[in-house]
Amino acid sequence: MSALTVRIDPHVHSEGSYDAHDPVELILEQAAEIGLDAVVVTDHDVIDESLRAAQLAPMYGLVGIPGVEVSTADGHLLALGVEELPPRRRPLDETARWVRERGGVAIVPHPFQRSRHGIGRRRLGRYHDAAGGDAFDAIETYNSWLFTGYKNRRARRFAAKRQYPGVAGSDAHKVGYVGRAYTEIDISDVSRASLTADDILDAIRSGSTEVQGRRTPIPTSTKHYAGAAGRKSAYYAKRGALGSALLAKKGAFRSGYYAKLGALKSGSLAKTGVAQAARMLYRLSPLSR
Repeated sequence: MSALTVRIDPHVHSEGSYDAHDPVELILEQAAEIGLDAVVVTDHDVIDESLRAAQLAPMYGLVGIPGVEVSTADGHLLALGVEELPPRRRPLDETARWVRERGGVAIVPHPFQRSRHGIGRRRLGRYHDAAGGDAFDAIETYNSWLFTGYKNRRARRFAAKRQYPGVAGSDAHKVGYVGRAYTEIDISDVSRASLTADDILDAIRSGSTEVQGRRTPIPTSTKHYAGAAGRKSAYYAKRGALGSALLAKKGAFRSGYYAKLGALKSGSLAKTGVAQAARMLYRLSPLSR
């Protein structure tokens, strides 16, 4: 059996992140539409939406892989394949070890970009040396959220010199940017129908990766973003319609409730008024003397 080429975007943010707004359903739909095999939702220090995305992924023809972008004491770390949130604000090596002990893959995202909580070169080098060259599983050597390619080139050189696998991620915070950068992985002895998250994670560990993130031609970009915008509009229109129907149903229920309540109160007041009138007539009549 020939090797299967799998395309994955391992670094995407959903509305679970404080700085992103799109639901995982929209992200999964976009990933499937542009030909990815998997997309990992890696929200900042929260994992709930990623777990939900991993569960929903097969409905979109994708492999479900949960993950998170956790804040360590040294900077950000991608934890792929974990189902609980790693401890926050702990040293990088301790967090990476925690991830790996639970079967996950620890990837250093956007290294050297200190303005985005990337880990500095010297500190990353110290962790590498202290671990005997095995501090983490891979390095994000292409992050599409950049003004220039300088830091990506530095990351690529660092990874190559120390023999770490390189991966590419879009770091998308809007659905239109999903897949702007992605990682190609060659996996032997597996079919697309039998492909699992463990197959993908093992292939990343082994270094069977190729970075894809070159500048997209303008016509392709236009189609890419226009399609995303159309799907986004359709999604929110559907959600708005469902919300309106729910509100209308709720409003009708409340109107009926208050109408019934009003009728009951009116009946009660009328009954009280009749009783009061009867008592008054009795007091005025000769029978009361």
